[in-house]
Amino acid sequence: MAVTASPTDVLRSGLTETEPGREFSSRAAAEAYVGKVCFKQGPPLLIGAELEWLTAQGEPSASNSRPDLTVLADALGPHAPRSISPDSPAVPLPGGSRVTLEPGGQIELSSAPFGSAAELCERLRSDAIRLRELLESRSIRTFSAAADANRRPSRVLRLPRYRAMEQSFAGIGPFGALMMCNTAATQVSVDAGADPAEIASRWNALYVMGPALLAAFACSPDLHAAPPGAWASQRMRAWQRLDQPRTRPPVHDWADPIAGYARWALDVPLLCVRSHTPDWAAPPGATFADWLCGALDEEIGRRPDRSDLDYHLTTLFPPVRAAGHLEVRYLDAQPGDGWSVPVHAIDALLSDPRTIAEATALAAPTAAVWSEAARHGLDDPELRAAAVALLELATAHAATPEAAKELVAAADRCRRGSPPAQGEDESGVLS
Repeated sequence: MAVTASPTDVLRSGLTETEPGREFSSRAAAEAYVGKVCFKQGPPLLIGAELEWLTAQGEPSASNSRPDLTVLADALGPHAPRSISPDSPAVPLPGGSRVTLEPGGQIELSSAPFGSAAELCERLRSDAIRLRELLESRSIRTFSAAADANRRPSRVLRLPRYRAMEQSFAGIGPFGALMMCNTAATQVSVDAGADPAEIASRWNALYVMGPALLAAFACSPDLHAAPPGAWASQRMRAWQRLDQPRTRPPVHDWADPIAGYARWALDVPLLCVRSHTPDWAAPPGATFADWLCGALDEEIGRRPDRSDLDYHLTTLFPPVRAAGHLEVRYLDAQPGDGWSVPVHAIDALLSDPRTIAEATALAAPTAAVWSEAARHGLDDPELRAAAVALLELATAHAATPEAAKELVAAADRCRRGSPPAQGEDESGVLS
């Protein structure tokens, strides 16, 4: 069993490695397929992470323009993602991380899976240094910020996927463009579990702990062009206000997360439909289940196959996404190297069944307050207490003394009600 990387450039550009042409005989068959591919069963041994940075091209004293894709591809060389260099071999960096790009020019490292959080952090840290060196060779700078406070949202990645996404979200409000172009996250991926019972326990724990951990690591109070309002995590505000059927599954109603996720996935509206034309727009409001049952035969002209369902699954954006492994997606990008703290926290809190049960109980009083966590962060006393309790528990189960030291400092910070420290990173201030 292995944690795998996030959806690759190949999937995002519309090609898949799944055998095409194999249609589903029924909705039940499609749901069974989702359960199988989204919750791969095996001993929970591995951990991975994805780090995102905002980027700008030019000297710090010059205007902070988003990077030119040709210059970016040249800087990355053989590591360039195929989304900007179709013939690139997309070679991982020396530590095993693959480089991907988000619509607004945010750069992302998706780690290889590792057997320990310590090795993961060591490899990711070295790859982050190498990535920065490559980009700076072409005057492209990276910024450890979860929200762009100074530039209007502007999409630089022109794939049909993102054109369709932009069109779909534009009808909802301003948060689609802001999320796509002006936010960055820290994501942590863990194995789902060895059997349905363990999967349910780990899945439930990650959701129950979500608001408290969101508050603990919220550090994006400023987001350019966002509607008025004071929020500890403008990044998470954007996700919550974006497209609720796609981003807020009714997890509290799921006794069985495998079956619940499969049902929900088929009932989420289509974000796009892959085509040989640049127009991937989906029929408004139509779900994958509608497509499956034939309700869209006139509009689309064909029934979906497994590759279509695989692709649809990459357009779901819940706080925890099932992608074979479990992706924790509710954490802001952290200042500097602070991303290692939530990695160690989640690693420790899921380290054994007893710790998982204790963490779930500690976080239970704040399990449903997602909006409050994004708005108030550690200013909310109940969320602050839950965050401190979770980080203290994580400290007690940290895998290494170094991890414990980081977690102690984080617990002390949360006890004071302070967000992760903001400051100038190695590349300079985005202004």
